Amino acid sequence: MAKVSPAQFVRQVRQEVSKVTWASRKETGVGTMMVFIMVMLASIFFFLVDGALSWGVKFILGLGA
Repeated sequence: MAKVSPAQFVRQVRQEVSKVTWASRKETGVGTMMVFIMVMLASIFFFLVDGALSWGVKFILGLGA
């Protein structure tokens, strides 16, 4: 790999950053809300599955009696 000078490296970085398409404020907000909603749904799902498995193990082993 060829070595480049620090000045050339900075120019290349600026050139690459200018190609990036940044998300708008609205897109960022919508994405954040979707993440929070999915996290809540996943936590509810795993809470219910954990409760069901816990009940099943206690029932099978006779510990719930």
